[in-house]
Amino acid sequence: MKITKEQVEYVAHLARLEFSEEEKGKFTTQLNNILLYMEKLGEVDTTGVEPETHAIAIQNAFREDVVRESLPHELSLANAPSESGNCYRVPKVIE
Repeated sequence: MKITKEQVEYVAHLARLEFSEEEKGKFTTQLNNILLYMEKLGEVDTTGVEPETHAIAIQNAFREDVVRESLPHELSLANAPSESGNCYRVPKVIE
């Protein structure tokens, strides 16, 4: 066993947690299982494997920044409730 019940009690005390005897035994077993699994992972040969920061490949979701023609003023103002020249006209909100 990697972790003893006393170590679980000590960590619980530091974290200001209180557990029953049954819970302490359960956490001791669970933590030991986790550490044993980590030992198994340490045995795997990772020579030549690049470190990963995410479990899946992350790709940029943005499109390329390409210069294109913008909408003509008439089309961009077609649904405006009110317009003034080439701009939207909105109600005054600051007095």
